[in-house]
Amino acid sequence: MSEAESQAQVRQMLGMKGAQVQNLPKWRLRLQLMKPITWIPLIWGVLCGSASSGGFVWQWEDVLKVLTCMLLSGPLMTGYTQTLNDFYDREIDAINEPYRPIPSGAIPLGQVIAQIWFLLLAGLGLALFLDTWSGQSWPIITTIATIGTLLAFIYSAPPLKLKQNGWLGNYALGASYITLPWCAGHALFGTLNITIVILTLFYSLAGLGIAVVNDFKSIEGDRELGLASLPVQFGVQTAAWISAGMIDLFQIGVAVYLITIGQQLYATILLLFVIPQVTFQDMYFLRDPLANDVKYQASAQPFFVLGMLVVGLALGRV
Repeated sequence: MSEAESQAQVRQMLGMKGAQVQNLPKWRLRLQLMKPITWIPLIWGVLCGSASSGGFVWQWEDVLKVLTCMLLSGPLMTGYTQTLNDFYDREIDAINEPYRPIPSGAIPLGQVIAQIWFLLLAGLGLALFLDTWSGQSWPIITTIATIGTLLAFIYSAPPLKLKQNGWLGNYALGASYITLPWCAGHALFGTLNITIVILTLFYSLAGLGIAVVNDFKSIEGDRELGLASLPVQFGVQTAAWISAGMIDLFQIGVAVYLITIGQQLYATILLLFVIPQVTFQDMYFLRDPLANDVKYQASAQPFFVLGMLVVGLALGRV
């Protein structure tokens, strides 16, 4: 197998763009629909929430709770969201990525619908199990999972289809990637409070900026089908500046909040993570967003996710 073929195989398994691989078994097509590459931020969000609770202890039961919640947030709920999105985006994908499982006809629509229902019901069932396991008097994790399923539906499906609006759609995506898994992880070991909810919703505005990066790969199809993503509304370069600015600005805002609650050390570490992030934005993203989006995500965004954990650890000390 050549290097190009090997890379295509990996991209297909992770659900990334450019995965033109032929004659695949059905399980790999199902996995591609679930886009495993998108599970990582939500799995990390659970870890950050567990840290912010202040109640996590390094013992086997707590570790198993976190791993189970990661399974819920990543493969099940994110897998449900991505499969649902591919189902409703099949016309756009026929333009932007015609080789994907649905527009290519590699997997029948009936099987896609069955996969959506399986992931949804398995996710809600596991959320209820986690509520019981963590001794919740109110099924808070199930409530969070239910909110996530509804948000995923109105993001992808008409008539609302939030993704038609670059601001609403990307903020919904940012909140799904930051607020929901963070709150679920926090609820495993602590009492979920309004401060955590508001702070993570604020942090999700930085997630909005990250979500914009994914819009650059589908400008052609979005424009043709009338989806008002930020690159379509403002053009490539302006949208790149909006994206980068939101990521940096709202991280700085969270750092300021940490200072106000007496967590100056963690605030300083968070601000230090912003420096290489801004550097890579200038090196790759702002100079050519279309050509360098993957390089930018690989180089700059690890500092963003590490910053999330810094915030979680700081809140766990309050």
